Amino acid sequence: MSGKLILASSSPYRRELLARLRLPFAWESPAVDEQRLANESPRSMVLRLAEAKARAIAARHPNAIIIASDQTAVIGNDILGKPGTHDKAVTQLQKISGRTVEFLTSLAVLNSVNNHLQLEVAPFAVHMRTLSSTQIENYLHLEQPYDCAGSFKSEGLGIALFEKMEGDDPNALVGLPLIRLVHMLANENIHVI
Repeated sequence: MSGKLILASSSPYRRELLARLRLPFAWESPAVDEQRLANESPRSMVLRLAEAKARAIAARHPNAIIIASDQTAVIGNDILGKPGTHDKAVTQLQKISGRTVEFLTSLAVLNSVNNHLQLEVAPFAVHMRTLSSTQIENYLHLEQPYDCAGSFKSEGLGIALFEKMEGDDPNALVGLPLIRLVHMLANENIHVI
């Protein structure tokens, strides 16, 4: 492997996912402003942020392969952020009950030696069950997913909230599309197996 592999993220979920590939890597928080720009589409936003995160880390590491990702949850034209509080999580889960939530997860792989950038979005849809107020409260008290877009963790008890899922890579829902990442890394001559 030429250069160091660095995950541009402070997310423990993304670190756990990348660790599945059994490649040595470091991680750093990119400290990028994640505010949506005026009139920016959710897809454009996650692509811009993944690239910005990768470039922020590449500036400090001139001989590295940087992996960065960003994710947003969308219902209709509304972006669902991380709720942060119990009350906001209740409101989000009430809003998405019985509806389909689309997760847009961007992936950037940047070679800081030659500035080669690979950038894509992996969409993933979750069809939610119709949830009662009791189910929402029970779920939130058990899992407390206040740092997760959409107010649920698919890798945990949140799976009980789903009717079905649609997408090419279930890892994209958690925050790092590993299937696509394996291909991108191979383009940089980094082979998982």
